[in-house]
Amino acid sequence: MVEFDDTFRQHLRELFVWRRDVRRFRSDPLPEDAIDRLIETACLSPSVGLSQPWRFVIVGDGARRQAVTDDFKACNADALSCYSGERAARYATLKLSGLEQAPGHLAVFADKASDIGHGLGRATMPETTEYSVVAAITAMWLAARAEGIGLGWVSILNPDRIHAILDVPRSWKFIAYLCIGYPEAECDRPELEQAKWEHRRSADAFTLRR
Repeated sequence: MVEFDDTFRQHLRELFVWRRDVRRFRSDPLPEDAIDRLIETACLSPSVGLSQPWRFVIVGDGARRQAVTDDFKACNADALSCYSGERAARYATLKLSGLEQAPGHLAVFADKASDIGHGLGRATMPETTEYSVVAAITAMWLAARAEGIGLGWVSILNPDRIHAILDVPRSWKFIAYLCIGYPEAECDRPELEQAKWEHRRSADAFTLRR
């Protein structure tokens, strides 16, 4: 059995602290096998019934990338219209994607129609299929940070349009669009906290004891 000492555990905690949602990327290209390595790490994640429902689409085609970027801009304009006053002005200053700068684009889906795992664990909570994919993304995020690579999750997108742009099966549920590259700067605080959009609460604020 592998044992991990206090030094390793401290380094692991620091990895969690320094993992950030990156929106500002350098133009340096990624190593040729970087995204494939990160996907391999993601696939080590647990999944309900060992269903392995994650499906990864590496987006390298320029026209598809531009279509995703255009969709983000349209969705972001719609999101801005939901705010008013000072909050709208602050929203307009936020950088919410690195789509135009990041050298790597990766879309992640959950295959809800897959029979891998034979349905184990999903009868009462079918959403665990999507949860399994999110767990894989988290593993990838930490693995990327350990290599000095930044990852940014772009959620301001229209899932139906992303399906059409990437031409994937309709049974796949869109989970995430990830920008991947080397960050311009590193910080142990979320960018939205730095921008005074929101602040991070302590664990006690979210913990009940029964």
